[in-house]
Amino acid sequence: MPEYPGVTIVNVGYRSTNYWVVSAGTSRLLVDLGWPGTMGRMRANLERMDVPLGEIRYALATHYHIDHAGLAQEFKLAEVPLLVLEAQMSSIPLMKRWIKPRHRYVDITIHDNVTISFSESRPVLEKIGILGEIVHTPGHSEDSVSLLLDDGSVFTGDLPHLSLAVEEHSSIVSASWELLRKRGATRVYPAHGPVRSMDAVSVA
Repeated sequence: MPEYPGVTIVNVGYRSTNYWVVSAGTSRLLVDLGWPGTMGRMRANLERMDVPLGEIRYALATHYHIDHAGLAQEFKLAEVPLLVLEAQMSSIPLMKRWIKPRHRYVDITIHDNVTISFSESRPVLEKIGILGEIVHTPGHSEDSVSLLLDDGSVFTGDLPHLSLAVEEHSSIVSASWELLRKRGATRVYPAHGPVRSMDAVSVA
């Protein structure tokens, strides 16, 4: 699915959650990181979509909930660096509140992540051939971020449709969508549901 020269986007998702691989040739970024205890399923989907695990340069969680970052440490153990925004650091240990023993979750270590600021995201992405930036988009959670490519594609995790935002968060959600619109977002790749235009998800 070409989006702009040299870049492709494929979905390796399962359990009603989309996990997006953004590729510039053989240099790849995985957006959202699977349910805990499902690394075998994730590996199978990557293989099915012809995405070698060794070509994933970074793993990025849009936020630290179990369906989005459940495999973060297992990717690190497979030598895929975890890219963390400074605004997300305090949320990583909190994710364990929702973990049950049956989830087979592997705890995320903090000391060995690639931790960057939002302003550093563009040069970091550019080094792996991806033109874009990572933007703070709270609304679903305070640590939520979106990957915005220069062609207008944006990966928003669980940022809700404006009409579905709970009342106490509606102004925050609206501000996040407006920020993405001002920065050039036109096409939304959500964590749940189909790809849509910005107008289809950011207008109440």
